[in-house]
Amino acid sequence: MKLKVLDTKGKETSKSVELTDSIFAIEPNDHAIYLDVKLILANKRQGTHKSKERADISGSTRKIKKQKGTGTARMGSIKSPILRGGGRVFGPKPRNYGFKLNSKVKQLAKKSALTYKAKENSILVLEDLNFKAPKTKEFTSLLDNLNLLYDKVLFVLPSNNDNVYLSSRNIQGTKVVTADSLNTYDVLNANKLVFLEGAVQKIENTLN
Repeated sequence: MKLKVLDTKGKETSKSVELTDSIFAIEPNDHAIYLDVKLILANKRQGTHKSKERADISGSTRKIKKQKGTGTARMGSIKSPILRGGGRVFGPKPRNYGFKLNSKVKQLAKKSALTYKAKENSILVLEDLNFKAPKTKEFTSLLDNLNLLYDKVLFVLPSNNDNVYLSSRNIQGTKVVTADSLNTYDVLNANKLVFLEGAVQKIENTLN
């Protein structure tokens, strides 16, 4: 699959980029996508939820009334879950929601997501950006030239570029990542993918 490289004005240049079929035109595996997205979202969870069980409540341990002869149920502790101020039964505890997923499954998921985007014609290739300073206005102008001002856009850079990242940070619906940190969730969550020229080769090196 060949794509024309666009300039910052949104016009086609004389250059073109070939998207490898082994990455952008495979048989998509939906289950691999499901597992990878589930892992990414699970790793975003803090897992710091905590409530006090009866062992964590401060208070006296004395028996609050005699065992027999009261005409009511027996009661052994003021920390009982059925009393106000008592501990919670089986409350949440801090935990890690992550799980193990083989790297080959992650690769398959990423390729499948990129294949879906390629089929939808949702991939653009842009010539390498060179912002001399962080300018949100310049980045907004770039989006306008590409007709992406109101879309959810994922920009994929070949390497870290602080000026590009800082220029896009305040624009809603726009995210900038590097090729080596691209993940399945980000690909599927965006309406359009914009690859810089150098990023395409880096992704192919990573996924092959």
